[in-house]
Amino acid sequence: MTTGTEETTLTIDELAARAGVTVRTVRFYGTKGLLPPPVLGPRRVGHYGRDHLARLALIEELQQQGMTLAAIERYLHQLPPDLDAHDLAIHRAVVASWAPDAVETVTRGELERRAGRGLGDEDVERLVAMGVVETGGGADGGGGDCRVDLGLLRLGVGLLDVPLSQEAILAARKVLIEHSRAVAHELSQLFRGEVSERAAQDVRSLSASMQPVVVQALLTTFQRSLREELREWLGGMSEEDGSP
Repeated sequence: MTTGTEETTLTIDELAARAGVTVRTVRFYGTKGLLPPPVLGPRRVGHYGRDHLARLALIEELQQQGMTLAAIERYLHQLPPDLDAHDLAIHRAVVASWAPDAVETVTRGELERRAGRGLGDEDVERLVAMGVVETGGGADGGGGDCRVDLGLLRLGVGLLDVPLSQEAILAARKVLIEHSRAVAHELSQLFRGEVSERAAQDVRSLSASMQPVVVQALLTTFQRSLREELREWLGGMSEEDGSP
């Protein structure tokens, strides 16, 4: 796991608040080897970064799947030691794909706790626009209860800090939904032909085991394709401005 000093900007209190856990929990995970040690700064104050946040999010997702602490330890210890925040986010997305859709009704305070940060009215409005949160009392939700899609919450909160307009984010969401549905339909047709002669129990078993594998394949393929697109785009920009 690589944590550059330029990203180690969180104290243990800030890390716990962002992750929605207690400081005691962070320290406990550290003693169990589930979290790498912080980078020590002046006065030997520990500093944490995005990789620690991503690992805490993965641990939380594993817990929500009902895994015991011992099982989580085995899972994490099997991962390559140099995974960064992006790699950990992919693992979390695969784990999240195992679970059924989870929508809960929560208070504004609980929503902020789950998000790991304070949320202003504008933040809630953006989450509503992204389909992450549903409120019953207008776009801003006021201080009342709201329904939140737990599978999308961390993604939505992460997008709040992305330097893109709300229109661009919603347009990207539409593209992803349309294309993912098309891929899901084609894969479903392909698998349906392979299992048409099998017993119903075998089909259900295959479906359950294939889902995380397919999600992992899609994430990996998309990540590599996006990296190639960005490389070409940034390379073209360098040529235009005369950069070496």
